[in-house]
Amino acid sequence: MAKDMSTLSTGTHLALGAIRAAGNLLSHLRRRPGSVCILTYHRVLPAADPLLTQDPDIATFRWQMELLSRYFNVLPLHEAVAALATQHVPPRAVSITFDDGYASTHDLALPVLQEFGLPATVFVTSAYVGHDNMWNDRIVEAVRRFSGDTLDLRAQGQGMLPCRSQSEKVLAAKQLTQAAKYLPQPVREELAESLEALTGSGERRALMLTPEMLRTLAANGVEIGAHSVSHPILANIDDAQARLEMIDSKAQLEAITGRPVRYFAYPNGKVGMDFDERHTRMAREAGYAAAFASSTLAATAHHDPYQIPRCHPWDATPAMFGLRLLRWHAGI
Repeated sequence: MAKDMSTLSTGTHLALGAIRAAGNLLSHLRRRPGSVCILTYHRVLPAADPLLTQDPDIATFRWQMELLSRYFNVLPLHEAVAALATQHVPPRAVSITFDDGYASTHDLALPVLQEFGLPATVFVTSAYVGHDNMWNDRIVEAVRRFSGDTLDLRAQGQGMLPCRSQSEKVLAAKQLTQAAKYLPQPVREELAESLEALTGSGERRALMLTPEMLRTLAANGVEIGAHSVSHPILANIDDAQARLEMIDSKAQLEAITGRPVRYFAYPNGKVGMDFDERHTRMAREAGYAAAFASSTLAATAHHDPYQIPRCHPWDATPAMFGLRLLRWHAGI
């Protein structure tokens, strides 16, 4: 239950009340099976960061969780999967997930989830638990620290990137992380190391969950899922390696938490681009009960349980955030 102290305005509550009523009506009138909006987060930030615009700060995350607790039916992921399978989905159903395994899930998100009594699932990239930061964060932080006008990455095949202003750094970080995403893992790491050498990056702040944090999350009712060992694009590696990424991440996380790992989220997660039918078979064979993709769709009973879509919320205001969830439920 949400606390009486609300961060949402009276006008926002009125708008969201209308959205809740519309969601109930939609559920009553629809002829197709009900749907679940499965939300994907990564980091929760202490404060807004111009280089990490897709990640909410703690204030934004808090009003989003308050909104979900008051106006939507938030289901643990296992209940959402079961509801989809039986086609008994409550109206305005939502599930909350996090990817990669950032320490902010433990430090910042968990207290807010507990405040509003909300369940969640964290899909963890197991190789980074208690170890180095992920390549994308190393790239972003290197760009942030760069003090020159232009990053010369021609030797790394990335050209010359202007970095004179904050907006140019945002574009540079976005271009580099997008390009690196599809590189082989050793080349990805080399790019991050080259950037750190060029920008004089100092000691890195640890961003990832530790084993103890992971156990604390699990002990507080947060489901732990697998997100591979090293976060490769599965379609870009051979089948034997892809299979090990799924099997080993499950085994490693189970060894840390002492609990079964039931679900898998494909890295990056675009169907047909980042994974395909080979990998859905591998997920099933590895013993996962379901696996999750990235999309802009709500999940329905029509989806393959090994290709269940998840959505990334990005709206800046509560009313638009609630309206987008309603639109996803409506299939718009």
